[in-house]
Amino acid sequence: MRTINLSVTSLALTLSAALIFPTTTWAQTADDFAAQLANLQQDWAVANYQLQDDAQEDEFEQLAERAKQLVTAYPDNAAAYIWQGIVLSTEAGVVGGLGALDLAEAAKASLEHAMTIDDQALEGSAYTSLGTLYYKVPGWPFGFGDDDKAEQLLKQALTINPTGIDANYFYADFLYEDGEYQKAAKYLTAAAAAAPRPGRELADSERQKEIQALQEKVNKRINKRRR
Repeated sequence: MRTINLSVTSLALTLSAALIFPTTTWAQTADDFAAQLANLQQDWAVANYQLQDDAQEDEFEQLAERAKQLVTAYPDNAAAYIWQGIVLSTEAGVVGGLGALDLAEAAKASLEHAMTIDDQALEGSAYTSLGTLYYKVPGWPFGFGDDDKAEQLLKQALTINPTGIDANYFYADFLYEDGEYQKAAKYLTAAAAAAPRPGRELADSERQKEIQALQEKVNKRINKRRR
């Protein structure tokens, strides 16, 4: 009977370990991912807003490598692919020229893959970023740019996150470029009123500057039409 009791005890301990340790490992993995993503977001903001010229290009090369490592380590995490897409699309704007189109294509692929995993991740950020790519990249025969597709994606982003700073700002920017200044003003007002994002202080501060600058351009256009 003693041997049986020991066996039952061992089995109970084994089952307990099987139940406890995977949960602990999953929680640790989630925490590790969140920390890596936060660092990537913060370093992206520094590179995008505070660096220039060669220093900026060099930093974005490193950020692209870090983003690649993140999706390799977390292949089922949509947020990792979203941020790879954001890094690559921003790098495309920094690099410019023919090399930018390859980066834009890679960003597009990453964002589309994120949407196949979870299109609601990061409050629909894949829609915002992909929609922005579609109206920033040239159309055929040079690139995949498509204003109709851009508007569809940007509107979907707003459906998911109607008060988000980026969702409203980029749709406003799209409308401005399309000459719809009154509508752009509406979404800029919403972008300016967006709640701060924890850990994204630099990005939010610089985005608010961009919002203000675009508001001034929109107001000039509206006033010019009234004359």
